[in-house]
Amino acid sequence: MELARTWWKEGIVYQIYPRSFQDTTGNGIGDIQGIIKRLDYIKSLGVDIIWLCPVYKSPNDDNGYDISDYRNIMEEFGTMSDFDSLLEEMHARDLKLVMDLVVNHTSDEHHWFQESRKSRENPYRDYYHWWPAEKGTPPKRFSYFDVDGNAWKYDELTDSYYLHYFSVKQPDLKWENPKVRQEIYDMMHFWFKKGVDGFRMDVIPFISKDINYPELPAEYNGNFVPFYANGPKLHDYLHEMNQEVLSKYDIMTVGETPGVARDQALLFVDEERKELNMFFHFELMSLDRDGDEVFWMREDKWKLTEFKKIHSDWDETFAEKGWGSMFLSNHDNPRTVSRWGNDSPQHWHNSATMLHTFLLTMKGTPYFYYGDEIGMSNIRFDTIDDYQDINTLNRYELLKQQGVDLDTFIENEKEASRDNGRTPMQWDNSENAGFSGAKPWLKVHPNHINGLNVAEQEKDKDSVLNYFKKMVQLRKDHLGLVYGDYQLLLKDNEQVYAYTRSMDDENYLILLSFSEEKANLELDDLASSTLDLLISNDSHVALKGSIDFELNPYQACVYKLS
Repeated sequence: MELARTWWKEGIVYQIYPRSFQDTTGNGIGDIQGIIKRLDYIKSLGVDIIWLCPVYKSPNDDNGYDISDYRNIMEEFGTMSDFDSLLEEMHARDLKLVMDLVVNHTSDEHHWFQESRKSRENPYRDYYHWWPAEKGTPPKRFSYFDVDGNAWKYDELTDSYYLHYFSVKQPDLKWENPKVRQEIYDMMHFWFKKGVDGFRMDVIPFISKDINYPELPAEYNGNFVPFYANGPKLHDYLHEMNQEVLSKYDIMTVGETPGVARDQALLFVDEERKELNMFFHFELMSLDRDGDEVFWMREDKWKLTEFKKIHSDWDETFAEKGWGSMFLSNHDNPRTVSRWGNDSPQHWHNSATMLHTFLLTMKGTPYFYYGDEIGMSNIRFDTIDDYQDINTLNRYELLKQQGVDLDTFIENEKEASRDNGRTPMQWDNSENAGFSGAKPWLKVHPNHINGLNVAEQEKDKDSVLNYFKKMVQLRKDHLGLVYGDYQLLLKDNEQVYAYTRSMDDENYLILLSFSEEKANLELDDLASSTLDLLISNDSHVALKGSIDFELNPYQACVYKLS
């Protein structure tokens, strides 16, 4: 069967958090002109697609994920003219632009909500979820960013409660109203007609609600997330969106899907269903967390066998239909090398490059977060005063009210906080790492003066950055690393993640050490194969015999088999 090649399957995505990428106005906040300034650098990485976190007009309660005008640009970031220039400059370099689509909620400063709360008879009233106070206290709903965890906010003006799954300044849109859906589809057309190449859809499974607002069903055991992700008309809405908008353009879509389990996956991405291209599952992001506590680290260390099982299970899910997304970090999570590798000086280089090797040799579109390419790590603030993230700040206040030990919380945030992944990009070793001439909105990691910056790594042929570029090119040169079948080897080995990728006569062996100790292994199945080393992040020769290997700590090797 002829291979059906697709640009968004072969593309490599680079995510930019605009506040933290490059400041050109001297206010300590990144901006659109800063991204334009760095496009040649991004192009030099070999990536194909930029996912741009929200730049829409917003009061910034949740750093742009609270949108007050979907067709305008946040003043801190620039103007629509700046955005148009960005799109033009990207396309001139054969780079595609994917924007965030945030349509589960708006800002409470959006015109629709300002009208909606004026009176119960207002034409925009039914754009949001309201519960009249005379019906009593509404059934419990959980909010991620509310100090009390309560998703219903009382509004005196109309003696009613409105629903907000996130901050009180992020009221949820009522997708059950066809006028709301049409407004959203019109807005999506607006951006596609400008030439935008796709959308990453924020918490997209949450858009459908049971508008009778029942108590949480017992089968969810108190866990609201899968309940939120299983609304009664979710797939009707996604199919309608595809028919009304997505199918009209050559674009890519990726959904952020907390609460979606493997047995639901193909409902979203089976090509025949005509909904989305791919999505981000949350199983890996929960691996090092304490049960249902999304932002609390578990006490025991996660095991490599657990890590392998997650990725192997998801690969099997998409073996015949659909397509996966490969990512290890983003704007809502700590840094890749600190979380899944080892950011100690001794192991940082091999850890960062080993994780690059992993993402670029697995099946599924790989996503990298700005700074991953140079191995940026967690900043680990010592005091609440340094944090900016609404999630950390609100959780701190809640725990303070509850009398919980706040020192323990700060220690947790050193590994878990979203601000770890939001520190300014480290361009050079100057005072603010070349990010800004002014005090940055969030502190710069001090390790930028010790080689962890772009300028110094560009000059070092063995740097994390230059390895990343080589690994990107390797994936592009070997189509079997994109489309080939995946097979896990040494399933129970707690030191090494080993697997093969195979397509037609292309066969590859990938060996990845996740260990601080040397790892020895035998692969009996390879006895009759010839191994040609394509790349390694360590000068140590791992192949000791026809089937015997010895890997240095965090060493990565990719072999071609014949």
